[in-house]
Amino acid sequence: MKTINGQVLKKIFISGSNNLYNFYPEIDALNVFPVPDGDTGMNMNLTLSSGCKEIKNSEEKSAYAIAKSFSRGLLMGARGNSGVITSQIFRGFAEGMLNKKEITVEDLSAAFENGVQVAYKAVVKPVEGTILTVIRESSALLAEQVRASMSFERAFDILIKEAKASLQRTPNLLPVLKKAGVIDSGGAGLIKILEGMKCGLIGKDVERTLNSAFGQEAAMTPAGAALEEEEYGYCTEFIMELGPDSVKKPFDEAKFTEALSDIGNSLVVVRDEEIVKVHVHTMTPGEALNYAQQFGEFLKLKIENMTEQHHALVSGGEVTVTEDLVQEPETTLERTKNAVIAVSSGTGIDSLFKELGVKVIVKGGQTMNPSSEDFLNAIKKANAENIYILPNNSNIVMAANQAKELVKDIANVYVVPTKTIPQGISALTMMDFEGEGDDNFESMSSAIESVKSGEITFAVRNTNVDGVDVKKDDYIGIYDKNLVTDQASKIDATINLLDKMIDEDENSVITILVGQDVSSDEKQQVVDYINEKYPDFDLDIRDGKQPVYSFLIGVE
Repeated sequence: MKTINGQVLKKIFISGSNNLYNFYPEIDALNVFPVPDGDTGMNMNLTLSSGCKEIKNSEEKSAYAIAKSFSRGLLMGARGNSGVITSQIFRGFAEGMLNKKEITVEDLSAAFENGVQVAYKAVVKPVEGTILTVIRESSALLAEQVRASMSFERAFDILIKEAKASLQRTPNLLPVLKKAGVIDSGGAGLIKILEGMKCGLIGKDVERTLNSAFGQEAAMTPAGAALEEEEYGYCTEFIMELGPDSVKKPFDEAKFTEALSDIGNSLVVVRDEEIVKVHVHTMTPGEALNYAQQFGEFLKLKIENMTEQHHALVSGGEVTVTEDLVQEPETTLERTKNAVIAVSSGTGIDSLFKELGVKVIVKGGQTMNPSSEDFLNAIKKANAENIYILPNNSNIVMAANQAKELVKDIANVYVVPTKTIPQGISALTMMDFEGEGDDNFESMSSAIESVKSGEITFAVRNTNVDGVDVKKDDYIGIYDKNLVTDQASKIDATINLLDKMIDEDENSVITILVGQDVSSDEKQQVVDYINEKYPDFDLDIRDGKQPVYSFLIGVE
């Protein structure tokens, strides 16, 4: 094979995406922090899947046209930092074969090199020891060795071999990896994509099976695999209205049911004309919701943390149930000078943001990173001259920035780099809804610098992070992204975290958002502790009703 056309390239892309899908729980298991989230593997998988939807039914013969469509799908579906960087790699890859109907092996090499350049430019502060390093070093070696007489198969062999070698070097470049004893998860995901692409090239197309062999630790908590009866996860229920066909995919109940059964159990799907009701138990509710939203829009959502309910029952505590989360209607709002978009998960947090003036809520958070397309739709809905996005999660900032680049002709969009909910709240207190764009952005950005952020969640595996021994199912406290405490008791973990965060000489205000798993007695224990030990502090404690995180804490 001397050249590759669009249809061959389509097979290569789809095979690469499918291979990543089959291994994404293994990629998730490489996450340094033992927190319950839909992390690198999931985000890259959803990003690649979005690209494949754009080309799946295309009969286009042009390699550039296929690459461009694939890239567009990735850009719109990009989730999390890993997903955004992956989308930028393939954006540069597509640009590198501009107007080429067929590509040679030299064109392939040049396209990958261009992908490296575009990806590095997209990251404000590129970090070595990540997916960026893996794609850069493997592409550079291919560029050095490529010859016109070289086969495409040989080119992929060079890429994959060097990518694997580069991946093994990542712990030496990134201390946090070495400390945790893992390789970079994004780089590992990239290798699965490249390996799948090669399989597609040689006619051994990879199909989706999710049957990869996990290591012992990964097998304990595979992020997207079907649940065993002894696992708990999240009881996820939703009511969805199908269509319209002009913007949503046609609904096939059999395929829909099969797809959801791959990521959970106790599945019930009931269709009544244009309404579909779903119940499923899954470790990754975000994946179930993201998949379902291809076919319609949610009327109601409910997610219950069964792991937390189990903990409560065992300890004799209360079992709390989330309230229904009603999706906002997808209508364009009245035109205003300024508008704020905030990412939120939890009806109580939604209400607080609305009180502070947020115009559009984007559902999402740690377990469900919104895509660039989610932000694009929110920007259109907000309908303002100046729009401020509060991502409220470090893994969401890049997707928000990517959406910003896609809508320069719609509004002046400012992404305030809030990485936590407390930072988002603090930024909103500085918002002047009659003020000027740049002034507001500067004030909001400055406000987040004075906020200390903490969170209490549960550990999903045994590990050691930042010198703290972590036991699966214990409660862990994270302070400004550092894991600082592990306790068997939720309250002990919260008290320990508060003591590490509070400086009586510098701080005076404590804000706490209470998660959906916290009982009224547990909430009161935290209030009593603060009132006794820190009586001079102003305490604002509210029911955030957020999943996953028992307490979100801000100290100023």
